[in-house]
Amino acid sequence: ARRSVSETVLDLNEVRTRIPLSRTQIWRLERTGEFPGRIRLGPNRVGWREDEISSWIESRPAVSDGEPHAND
Repeated sequence: ARRSVSETVLDLNEVRTRIPLSRTQIWRLERTGEFPGRIRLGPNRVGWREDEISSWIESRPAVSDGEPHAND
């Protein structure tokens, strides 16, 4: 059976070009279940499913200019 969803796997550098977080920040979010889990590609290689990363990005709240800022 063929899957209709994207099966593209992103490495850490590709994830970080889409999400400006450090390796440590991504790891912490993963550990708390707030970020998609990595998949093992080999003994020393991991990746993330592109569709899961895209869904995670879309689920994040948008920042609006009308919200108060910490320095206000």
